Amino acid sequence: MSAEIEILNGKASYFGVVEPAWHGLGTTLNEPPTVREAITLAGLDWKVRLQPLHMRFDGDEMDVPGYATVRDTDRKVLGVVGTDYEPLQNQDAFDFFQPWLDEGLATLETAGSLRGGKRVWVLAKLRSDNMVIVKGDEIAKFVLLSNGHDGTLAIRTGFTGIRVVCANTMAEAHGSKTSKLLRIRHSKKSKEALYGLREVMNLAEKEFEATADQFRYLASKGVVAEDLKTFVKQVFKPKVLEGGPLVTQADENDCERLMGRIIPLFEKGRGNDLPGVAGTMWGAYNAVNEYLAYERGRTDDGRLHSLWFGDSARLNQRALQVAMQMVG
Repeated sequence: MSAEIEILNGKASYFGVVEPAWHGLGTTLNEPPTVREAITLAGLDWKVRLQPLHMRFDGDEMDVPGYATVRDTDRKVLGVVGTDYEPLQNQDAFDFFQPWLDEGLATLETAGSLRGGKRVWVLAKLRSDNMVIVKGDEIAKFVLLSNGHDGTLAIRTGFTGIRVVCANTMAEAHGSKTSKLLRIRHSKKSKEALYGLREVMNLAEKEFEATADQFRYLASKGVVAEDLKTFVKQVFKPKVLEGGPLVTQADENDCERLMGRIIPLFEKGRGNDLPGVAGTMWGAYNAVNEYLAYERGRTDDGRLHSLWFGDSARLNQRALQVAMQMVG
């Protein structure tokens, strides 16, 4: 059974368009849903309430500064937050996309709940031309909105790319310089700030195109076996590359294991056999990206959480930075 996607009332809180859902769970649609359909299919038709906290100390009842975030449908406690925290309701997260849908600029692609409702996301696909890196290798444009109901994650929204040939998330949405502008604290003004970001999102389109130019540059640079090994070490185990007394046998073994997983992806991974991709730094970057998206971690949805919220997002961004440095 899935460890991350929430199972609520016997149903997985997830929907996706065309692509099969994780583990056969959730709902797979042939056509994009409306906002109302999406929030129901994703199991996100609930609200978060703030409940005052109390404690007993030496037999006396005392108020605690802060609140518990509680799901209204089943009274599940999602987290503990400060006195200035204001939840962004799931409905408001979906409503952020409504003008995009009304204007025909985007369609809802996936949405769902992770870790028992503590993390939720909505992913919309932009109706604009894919970015062509080389012939046959394209990246589709998406807008990701993610939110935490436990007080540990700001509202975040930004562009993310998905490589069409293998449908794996490039995870740029939470790593690029532009996306760092798109983080909002949970407060009474968070909803207004979120809607005000639409103008910033238009500017972020330029960042997306700039990233595509980086990808094209990587595709123009060939790599040999030793380059690939250096790239993997620099991304995952830089201290092994540097050497010295702090490098342990366990570090060396981890490097060998990573090579054994990533080199085959470089040679035969999804889309890496395409002319213009095979044998390039773009292929090397995609081998690391495929490893993070499909092989690192124990479960598919755990990998998703790490790609969007956790350590894999950092490694993905580092991989692009290292790749550009090596060919720069």
